[in-house]
Amino acid sequence: MRRAAVRVYIAAEAATGAHAHTGTLHSDGGYRPPARSRRVGPGRAVNDLLYLVLAVISILLAVQGGYTLYLMIYTWDQPDVHERTRAPDHFVEPSLSFTVMLPARHEEDVIQTTIGRVVGANYPAELLQVLVICSADDTGTISKAEQKVEELRLEHRQGVDVVVFDDRPVNKPHALNVALRHAAKDVVTVFDAEDDVHPDIFNVVNTVMVEDPVKVVQAGVQLMNYRDRWYSPLNVLEYFFWFKSTLHFFARYGSIPLGGNTVFFRRSVLQMIGGWDEHNLTEDADIGIRLSSEGVAARVVYDDRYVTREETPPTLGQFIRQRTRWSQGFLQTFRKGDWKRMRSRAQRLLAAYTLTFPLVQAALGLYAVAALVMMFQVKAPVLVALISYLPVFLLAAHFLTAAVGLREFADAHGLKASWGLTLSMALAWFPYQLLLAFAALRAIARLAFGINNWEKTRHVGAHRERQKAGEHAA
Repeated sequence: MRRAAVRVYIAAEAATGAHAHTGTLHSDGGYRPPARSRRVGPGRAVNDLLYLVLAVISILLAVQGGYTLYLMIYTWDQPDVHERTRAPDHFVEPSLSFTVMLPARHEEDVIQTTIGRVVGANYPAELLQVLVICSADDTGTISKAEQKVEELRLEHRQGVDVVVFDDRPVNKPHALNVALRHAAKDVVTVFDAEDDVHPDIFNVVNTVMVEDPVKVVQAGVQLMNYRDRWYSPLNVLEYFFWFKSTLHFFARYGSIPLGGNTVFFRRSVLQMIGGWDEHNLTEDADIGIRLSSEGVAARVVYDDRYVTREETPPTLGQFIRQRTRWSQGFLQTFRKGDWKRMRSRAQRLLAAYTLTFPLVQAALGLYAVAALVMMFQVKAPVLVALISYLPVFLLAAHFLTAAVGLREFADAHGLKASWGLTLSMALAWFPYQLLLAFAALRAIARLAFGINNWEKTRHVGAHRERQKAGEHAA
């Protein structure tokens, strides 16, 4: 016999009083609670939207992390590319002549050593022209440079001059344009005032340009003082992967932001492009994008034996200002829009992503802070929680790759990478990412408020002190 059910109101006692509930009382005395409503309240809808956003952002970050990881290991994954990036084993007879530009501002402590290293290169003196460029108000650097030039003349070494300008803007690209008017050789190259230039770098580039009709060559640059500050090993490894791997990917696809030194141009190419943009904070990346837009190919040559050695910024404040300038310069170059004239869609997409990466870094920093809060405040569904861990796995892969890179860097330069250093690098990994994000946010703010002054990085020659210490120990 079918049981009859009767709807009744049942009073349920609570601490705050009695509340009426609707239930179903069956003939057997059993009580069945009412079925839940299918309506979704506003709180549930907000939570679902939050979970969806979290999942989408996590997937995007994982994709971005995978792409960055691929760039880090690109040359190791492509044997043919790795072979092409190496310096030649044998040099051809010197035939190309080089104008070396040394822009310097308040570099009294390092400029004389740099001049000495350039003129001491294993290359015929008559094929080298060295121009030290200074602003007229920088009397200290001018005095030191002129003193070194006079010493060289007493040793019968010609072709080394100090070029002084007294107009504005007072920055590196303007100094380079001033020097370009005095350049008299086939190939123009730029070194920074603190650079330790390898004696055979001109033989390397001469051989590459003679055997391969390329008009632009980007050679390797490497920071060396990896133990000086908590951020130093991570900064060193950024350079290591950027010049050894990432730039080769950009060059292969014809969309390359060039480096600021140890870059070699046929003088005719610089004259064709109109020199450097004097209002861009990353004139190096900008001229690389403009040349790529004109279809001028660049070849990247990286060999641990011939890298130009530099130092990490000496203080945290200097590091932040340097990275701010780089981030702001990339965004300036994107806003100019020269990349839009690149021939293929793939080139344009690559350039747009690379130049807007400071926006990605800023977003990553904000997301990282939000993720830390959500770890303790948000109880996400299992599937969303699993998806949100994808960027963490990629971050771990980045660190493991960097740890391997640290040992390869140390082995290549006769240095030691202890497990203690690897541990300290692990502890510094997340703060370093936040530091990069802060610099990117600062660059965005400066760009928004029209602040465009050149924040110069101070150089103290720390890489040279470490090299001397290593030579002394050896």
